[in-house]
Amino acid sequence: MDGTLLNSKNQVTNRTRIAIEEAKKKGVYIVLSTGRILKSALSYSKILALNNPIIACNGAIIVDEFHNTIYKKPIEMNLVKEIVNIGEEQNIYCHFYDETRFYSRARVEEVLEFYNEGSQETTIDVKIFKDIEEITKSKDINIYKFLFIDDNKDKLQELRNKLNSLGNINISSSWANNVEAMSLNVSKGEAIKSLCHRLGVQPREVIAIGDSENDLSMLDFAGLGVSMGNGDTAVKKRADYITDTNDEDGVAKVIEKYVLE
Repeated sequence: MDGTLLNSKNQVTNRTRIAIEEAKKKGVYIVLSTGRILKSALSYSKILALNNPIIACNGAIIVDEFHNTIYKKPIEMNLVKEIVNIGEEQNIYCHFYDETRFYSRARVEEVLEFYNEGSQETTIDVKIFKDIEEITKSKDINIYKFLFIDDNKDKLQELRNKLNSLGNINISSSWANNVEAMSLNVSKGEAIKSLCHRLGVQPREVIAIGDSENDLSMLDFAGLGVSMGNGDTAVKKRADYITDTNDEDGVAKVIEKYVLE
């Protein structure tokens, strides 16, 4: 979604909406595959009237077209506590989330505004906690993903090294200033593989479009892996094709070229 489907204003352009509608008429599955919280992905899916499965939290949860959960792999609660502690030791802001809510030590309006911008359908709530035990002792909460944000790249790299030392989590990134942590073997690629098996779709029939490190696994899986023009250098190198940027209707142009023509 971010940097791909959505432009820099967190909007889906008219050209992209039209391309998606035409692809739907051809029976193509349009599947949102995002690092975002499920609630946010559901909101955009509703706006676009997709009625297709959704992959959220970098592949940690998949829902079907009726919003029923068909796959989930939350982070073990003992690891949740360790991850929080590492973030605090490094003095890096973080939040983590379940299906509908952010959890954080501090409420940062700039972060919430980013996720709530462009969608009038829903608002992401945030629960401020003082003691991580408030979360880890609950049997009703599934934590799917951590997001750490800092503009200091050296701090982020040190954080990645410490998180990797835990051994049972998967590390990724969706922007230059963040690090993401999920359960081991969770990725967009694994999620799309699972979903394709369920839908009877072969990898060669899949087009995956992305811009960041957390998209690499699904671009590798797909028959056609597409990088956005604004994509990271590593993504462009691994892609089969490079389209225009998210502010130049890059997604629409891929659909028009490979689905509609």
